[in-house]
Amino acid sequence: MLGRIIRAREIHHSQRDKNRIIRPFEWGTSFVTDHLNGDDPRHVLQTHAREALNQSEEFFALAPINDYELNGQVLTWTSAVHTPSHENNLARARFFPAREMKGERRRAVVLLPQWNAQPESHINLSKILSRLGIAALRLTMPYHEERKPPELERADFLVSSNIGRTIQSVRQAVLDTRAAVRWLVTEGYDRIGIMGTSIGSCTAFLAFSHDARIDVGVFNHVSGYFADVVWRGISTQHVRAGFGDQVTLEELREFWLPISPLPFINRLKGMRQRPMRFIAARHDLTFPADLSENVIMETKRLGIPLDVAWLPCGHYTSGERPWIYLDGWKIVTFLRKHL
Repeated sequence: MLGRIIRAREIHHSQRDKNRIIRPFEWGTSFVTDHLNGDDPRHVLQTHAREALNQSEEFFALAPINDYELNGQVLTWTSAVHTPSHENNLARARFFPAREMKGERRRAVVLLPQWNAQPESHINLSKILSRLGIAALRLTMPYHEERKPPELERADFLVSSNIGRTIQSVRQAVLDTRAAVRWLVTEGYDRIGIMGTSIGSCTAFLAFSHDARIDVGVFNHVSGYFADVVWRGISTQHVRAGFGDQVTLEELREFWLPISPLPFINRLKGMRQRPMRFIAARHDLTFPADLSENVIMETKRLGIPLDVAWLPCGHYTSGERPWIYLDGWKIVTFLRKHL
């Protein structure tokens, strides 16, 4: 009974926004690689995916950054990925320092909000962590808030039916995340955690699996494949509609493997063991629960230590009372214990 009520509420929330646009399908190969006009876009994207997976250390490598600037709470720097939208090329984050006791380790967490998050999303969580002695750096995701170009009402360029642009955008989010971690390291923080929600969870995992400086990871709503969430989730039906019959799910899954967590889980076996928690929702229709179950089972199959927490709600409803308190408790207690 409760499950039916929650799922009905999830559908209601997914239909609340009336400004979701079905954008035309585009291969977007120019966003990921140089190629000759006339090249088969499927071949270009398949080759790019294969090379990015085989050389992921290079694909997610962060170049030097020399223009960090902290002005009050706001930290800015030039993003390592240059996009056609100049507003998006200035990375931003809000910093919440913590009261520190002499002799204690300096702890900090990078927070990555969900797709189309509002400016106050994850701010209360940042303040709670700060009060508990853990500094928080809340990242503005690409094409969100001040990074959103004027022609957009929503952050459509982060996840869209333009295959190449989506790859570029998520890669940018990962590099911005690694840049945030680097800044914390230069500021003297010696224990660093990461927490991401929804697409922020995907981004956080990609950073976690490529940056050994991150000591703890909490991933709030999880899936192994980026493409499957977009194809099946109720929050991305307009994106799915944009693809039409131009590509199949199997093709899209292959093209978007470099921005999917699943191929990189095995990397964790070659890194030092770090505490990791997956949080999933039983009645999630945006990140369907079977996708969460699959990535959890694969992680355990590979013998990687994993803490799992299931919420008795859905994707949208995890941000409502009482579930938001349970979700927050699952996040905060894990970070506080392991940082």
